[in-house]
This record gives sequence, structure tokens and C-alpha cells, in this order.
Amino acid sequence: MIVIAVLALPFCIYFVKTDYSAIRPDEFVRMYGRPISMTEARRDARLFDLGLALGMTQFVQDLSGRAERDAQGQAYGEFIINLQILRHEAARLGIRHASSQIVERVRNLEAFRGPAGFDMAKYNELVQNVLAPNGQTEAQIEELVRDELALARIKQLVTTGVGVSETESKSDFEKAYSKMHVSVIRLPAADFAKSVRIADEEVWKYYEQHKAELKSSEKRKVDFVNLSLAEEQKKLTGRERIDALQKLADRANDLSQALLEKGADFKQVAAKFQLPVQTTVEFTSADPDPELRKDPQLSGAAFRLTPQEPVSDPIQVADGFYVLHLAGIVEARQLTLEEAKPGIAETIRTKQTRDALMAKGKEIVEQLRQAAPGPALAEAINKSGFKSEKLPPFSLVDDSNKPPEQKAEAPELMMIKNAVAELEPGGVSELFPSGNGAAIAILEKREPPDPAKYAESKAAFEQRYLTTLRTITFQEWMRDRARDAGLQTSRSPG
Repeated sequence: MIVIAVLALPFCIYFVKTDYSAIRPDEFVRMYGRPISMTEARRDARLFDLGLALGMTQFVQDLSGRAERDAQGQAYGEFIINLQILRHEAARLGIRHASSQIVERVRNLEAFRGPAGFDMAKYNELVQNVLAPNGQTEAQIEELVRDELALARIKQLVTTGVGVSETESKSDFEKAYSKMHVSVIRLPAADFAKSVRIADEEVWKYYEQHKAELKSSEKRKVDFVNLSLAEEQKKLTGRERIDALQKLADRANDLSQALLEKGADFKQVAAKFQLPVQTTVEFTSADPDPELRKDPQLSGAAFRLTPQEPVSDPIQVADGFYVLHLAGIVEARQLTLEEAKPGIAETIRTKQTRDALMAKGKEIVEQLRQAAPGPALAEAINKSGFKSEKLPPFSLVDDSNKPPEQKAEAPELMMIKNAVAELEPGGVSELFPSGNGAAIAILEKREPPDPAKYAESKAAFEQRYLTTLRTITFQEWMRDRARDAGLQTSRSPG
């Protein structure tokens, strides 16, 4: 459905969806018959961050599906895998770029642009504040630019021949810009939850069937030291901040080395370094200790500690470093019936509510479709027991003159647009999620756009349409290349 694709511009591309369950501690994935080590993966993950710092947002998005870091490391994982594919394919196709092309692109990177063009001061600032703290050099900038140019060339080769016909363009323009008059019937989940009654026998039966899965959460308790910048140092920038952090890093590494000595006691070693030791309360992965909530890495690191390796490496946060020591583990255990009862009851209630809502929703959809279009539709809506709401007319594509930041749509409106995009007037949508429940949309009529508008917007619309088709084509090509690479996943490099 090309219109839906046009609606999604600019949309995120997800080339390879991976499962990062650990199979080996030293291996991220296997591709092209060889392992990608965790060291190599972390190096490429730093290139992700560097790409964003350089303003190479589109490049990062093309290889990760999004242009931001997420807590689960999914964006990093996709970027690392697709960067390997990109480099393999560039080598296979013999794609190379002259040094002059690379230099010219570096000079035009967004991060280095000033009022008069290339700004050497901005370049030096990025080298000091971004590259140096991450163990990178100017070579990594050239490396990313080389990859970006290769990606552009491959996209050009893959999408050669993709075109837009006049008939398709005009038809999809009319679908995208016609004014749609829509009514929505909402089915709140709360209305169905009222009638749910759960018997003790149901709870017992569920407990017996799922006993092995009903466990308490494992809890951890850790000691830790925090090597942090002083309040005045936190205000530092540039080289002064880097120097202050480097001193902390050296001290954290010295502490880490001392803790590796045989028989080393965490609290005694910390005392020698004049570092106060703090201890958390017992916490779960889902509900970390307040101190560990300051950075997502800390809780994750705490749950990677083992009795055999109870001390973490120094963990860098915004203003310093943490070193953690495993102080205790409360193992997960099987819950008793009484302990599990509240959760089981809620699970059953949620399922029965959803089942009742879905059954009623499908029944209403069928009744409305039998009555539509025509006067009988209004009567069928009344008989459903739910009210319909007329929405203000809208187009699938927002063509208003509002600034882009004001064109953001509520999730429900996006769902409604997707539900009615392919309907004819009088058509009834499938049941779709809406807030705390579900909804049904009815397309009452379409008002075609002004023909003159098509003539005015034809070139821009066709370009967007063509961009969408090329993006889809390239996405499929990348998926094929991932299959050819024999990808075997391991875990996230976070």
C-alpha cells in the first residue's frame, strides 16, 4: 500500500531484527563465516555515537532504523550488523572513493559548518571533546565518511530503474490529499472489565499449569564506590573537563587493578584509596536501587556480577565512574499460590476483558458492514450500544502550513488513518487498538482534492513517492544481503 508508505515519510528502516540472547561472552554475532567479537562490536557502537555527533543522521538512521540511542541497545545492534554488510558489499562491488572526495565531504559535515563554511575551531573542538575521550582519532571520521559515500553509491545502484507512473502517482495523490469524513466507535476496555468474575478454581488451575513460570524476581545487593567530579569541576568544558575525567579514569583503573589481586577485600581496598563505600538495598532488575537509577548501565552491570567475578570494571557515567561489588543475591524462587494469586487474577482478568472486547468488536464490525452503506448504518450503530463520534475532516497527509514540529499526530489519529486509508465511502474498518480499549472507524465520504493542487504539487509528490519506492527496494536488498551473510546472533554490545 504505497499511500501508507508515503504517510510514513520520513520513516525508520529496520533491516535486520535480531535476538541478542547470549551464547558466548566474547562473541557478538557470526557473519560471513567468522565471529564479530565483542571488542569489534563495541568499536562499531562508538562509530554510531560519532556519526550522530558529526550530524550524519541519515546515515545512522539508514543503518540502524533510528537516529538515537535506546536503552536496550537495539539501535547499536542493527547499526553494527548493517555496517558489516555495507562494508562487505562495498568491497564485493569494488566501490572506492578518492581521497579528495572524502576530504570534501569531511569539510561539509554539519558538525564543522560555520557562517563562512568549514570551521577549523569546530573541528578541533570535536576532536578534543568527542574523539579523544572515546579513544578515537580523525581516522574514524574519514572511516565513517567513506562508509557514507559507499552507502550512497550502493543505494544508487540498487534502486536504478525504480520509477513512478503517471497513473499511480495521480491515484495515490488523490488518496493522500482527499478530505476524509470519518466517524469512530470506541469500545473502552473498562466497560468489559466490569463483567469479569474470576473464581478461585480458575486461579488454582492457572497456578497448576504455569507453576514453573511463577517465580519471584531475583534480587541483588551491591557495594559501590563513586569517583565523581567535584561540583565546580562539573561546570568545566573542553580540555579542562577531559583532563579532570582522565584523572578520575586513572584512579578508577588503579582501584580496579588492586581489586584483582588475590584475596582483595572490596571495602579494605576502597579505604586505602580513601573512597567511601555505599551499599544498596536489595533491588530487582525492574526496580533498581535509587542510586543505580542515575544511569541505566549501573543496574545492568550489577546483574552481570557473579560470585566468581564479584567486582565490575569501572563504569563511566556523565560525571565520573562507578565500581560495583556484589554483596548478596536473593535467588528467584517459586511463588506460593497465595503469593501468586493477585498477579494470576490480573492476568486472567486482562485476558477475559480482551477476549470479550474482541468478540463484541468483531460482532459490531460485521453488523455495520451488513448495514452499510445507507440509512440502515445509523440504526446498526444505535443497536451496537456504543456511541459514534464524528471527527473533524482530515487528509492522510497533513498539507497544512503549520511548522513540522506542530504537525505531530496523536497515536490514535495515526491508527485511524491507517484503518481507513484503503476504505471506500461507507466502508467499515477492522477493530483496531485505541487508548485503553479498541475502536472501529467508518469512512462516510471522501472529498477529492482540487485538481489544480495536483498540478502545483505533482513534482514534489512524485519525488516523495519515488523516494519511498527506492527506500523499500533498498530495504529488501539489505534483508537479502543479511540472509546471504549467514547471520547468527549472540548478544548486545552495551
